[in-house]
Amino acid sequence: MKQIFVALFSVLLAISAFAEKAAFADVSGHIVNKLTGEHIPYCQVAIKGTTIGTMADATGHYHLKNLPTGKQTITFTNLGYKPVEKEIILTAGKNMEVNFETVEDAVQLDGVVVSANRNEVNRKQAATIVNLITPKLFENTNSVCLAQGLNYQPGLRVETNCQNCGFQQVRINGLDGPYSQILIDSRPIFSALAGVYGIEQIPTNMIERVEVVRGGGSALFGSSAIAGVINIITKEPTSNSATVSNSTSLTGGKKADINTTFNASVVSDDNSAGIMIFGSSRQRSPFDYDGDGFTEIGKLDTKTVGFRGFFKTGDYSKLTIEYHNLGEFRRGGNKLDLPPHEADITEQIEHNIHTGGMKYDIFSKNNKHRFSVYASIQNINRKSYYGAQKDPNAYGKTSDITYVAGAQYTYSMDKLLFMPAELTTGAEYSSDKMNDEQLGYDRTIDQHVHTKSAFAQNEWKNKELSILLGVRLDKHNRIKDPIISPRLNFRYAPSEHVNFRASYSSGFRAPQAFDEDLHITAVGGHVSLIELDPNLKTEESQSYSASVDLYEDFGKTKANLLVEGFYTNLDNVFVLQEMGKDSGGNLILERTNGAGAVVKGINLEGKFVPTQKVQVQFGMTFQKSEYKQAQQWSENTNLIPHKRMFRTPNQYGYLTANYQPTKPMVISLSGTYTGSMLVQHFAGYIAKDAEKETANFYDLNLKLAYNFKLHNATTLQLNAGVQNVFNSYQKDFDKGQYRDASYIYGPALPRTYFAGLKFSI
Repeated sequence: MKQIFVALFSVLLAISAFAEKAAFADVSGHIVNKLTGEHIPYCQVAIKGTTIGTMADATGHYHLKNLPTGKQTITFTNLGYKPVEKEIILTAGKNMEVNFETVEDAVQLDGVVVSANRNEVNRKQAATIVNLITPKLFENTNSVCLAQGLNYQPGLRVETNCQNCGFQQVRINGLDGPYSQILIDSRPIFSALAGVYGIEQIPTNMIERVEVVRGGGSALFGSSAIAGVINIITKEPTSNSATVSNSTSLTGGKKADINTTFNASVVSDDNSAGIMIFGSSRQRSPFDYDGDGFTEIGKLDTKTVGFRGFFKTGDYSKLTIEYHNLGEFRRGGNKLDLPPHEADITEQIEHNIHTGGMKYDIFSKNNKHRFSVYASIQNINRKSYYGAQKDPNAYGKTSDITYVAGAQYTYSMDKLLFMPAELTTGAEYSSDKMNDEQLGYDRTIDQHVHTKSAFAQNEWKNKELSILLGVRLDKHNRIKDPIISPRLNFRYAPSEHVNFRASYSSGFRAPQAFDEDLHITAVGGHVSLIELDPNLKTEESQSYSASVDLYEDFGKTKANLLVEGFYTNLDNVFVLQEMGKDSGGNLILERTNGAGAVVKGINLEGKFVPTQKVQVQFGMTFQKSEYKQAQQWSENTNLIPHKRMFRTPNQYGYLTANYQPTKPMVISLSGTYTGSMLVQHFAGYIAKDAEKETANFYDLNLKLAYNFKLHNATTLQLNAGVQNVFNSYQKDFDKGQYRDASYIYGPALPRTYFAGLKFSI
């Protein structure tokens, strides 16, 4: 009897196992380049609307196991190639072969972006223009940090604002850095303190891509996104791989800048979990361009380590976690081997920054409902010395903790009123608590800013038309009443060769301290300090844009031309006015309200791919930035008040070009053009405050890279080149201990030689 029971139980187990196996299906196949017939390795194949996916192997073949049966959509995606979708019907217990053919997306029109409407969307069909900065661009331009790569987008310009510490900011459509929202994985975790040096602190090896949205059409990410949004998407593990690289530069042909990075990722066989670990180390020697003993480019020692991982809790849910730590030491001025207070000028800063985030996504089986909850946090501790004339009291310390938490729900409808639509709603809470103490200057900034936000938008869309209507409600603790910021975007594509877009949005900036307030500049043997007008009012904005995007294929030749007009009106605009000196002789600047300002212009962007071996991309901005009333910034009565904004050239642009004569070799040409602009020059080295109309700058770079295939997927790349070939660099720096350290303009580097290697498996 016992033997019969055991046999019966074994049969039942076998039937159960067979039934379980039979309830699922498998899909396998390969992916090839339609034009060349070559297999495409390491690309993503997934079931749409689920977390199910896998990575093709080195031969371009893939296999998906245990798939839900019935009607499904299988997708292929890979950066640099056009995505492909196929509808299939899966039968339980059967293996189905599905092969993909695709072509290169040479002008990057069909990639997936998230910054247009907080959801994944095809870039060409997005209601607003989203530009991409990819790892390929970082590599071809030899950009080791985010700041170096941001120059190669229309409407963007990175400028250096201090000779001592290298404080940099990015301007979008001519507006200062604080007018832009910088996101990490779509979260506004980049605080005012992080904004002082942040764009130079983020190494490019942790970045999967950067999405750039110009203008206020990105207001759903935050009403402070007046000029635009820079969304840094960190790398997610996709395959088992590892990369180690080094790039060594000689600034001015003399001083070393050594950058070493590593990346390693591991993904489980069933693609249900994975982790990417990254790290970087950078040591930059100080550089004195004019031989006066004071730096024009400061000393830098930065180390970053972090990870991003995911765990698929089911076929329709996913948990993502990201964390990184950055430690940095930077110093500029003179006598760098002495303690800071024994030098004539010193700006020395030590950072320890922890940043992390978590997100949980869940989808319905029909992919009509998507829900996300998220939280991110950043903790910064800073020790600083901003001083001149051997001041022993110029030491300071700053602590800053920022966090954001929220939830988002998206519902896709087959039809709402007159066409398919997607509704997105959500709520978010952000907090930034900062304490900045500069006791030697009797200055303490103790600021706690928190905002409660809710947003909703509906986008009606099909292949030809998109109408996006959205609104964001913010209750800022420094503003009495809630602020409502509407958003309207429109896209019309009468054919596959043209897209028309238009947008309107509003935004605001609260009366609070910004990144430049937390940087103290040496001027005339003392320092300059920024204070807030006690009656400072909220700055408000209205932004408009319109564009036409043209695409054309001439056989193997592909071209894309974008023309975009923008107009931003600012009321109660924040301006800085000279208020005299304090008892210690330090220059006091007060942030107060001006009557208003208008920034308007045109962005041009072109992409041209005549053959598979040649790719050219360029951008040009023509703009005008003016206050509505003439501003008096200095006590020097000889300077006539005017409306023109400082440090905003009327023309600037960029160029990148790649030539691949053979498959392993890439020759890259890149550069930027900066037109003439008006800059302030504070007294100290010169007798009185002055204004300077700068020259034009042409910054051209050249790089040669060759990839050696060592074994299957193992490669070694050797590269070398020159940055700023023509040495187009500022020639009239102030000299000595009474210089104005903020009197700096033009390209960030003089002529610089570099060489590097990259080993990948």
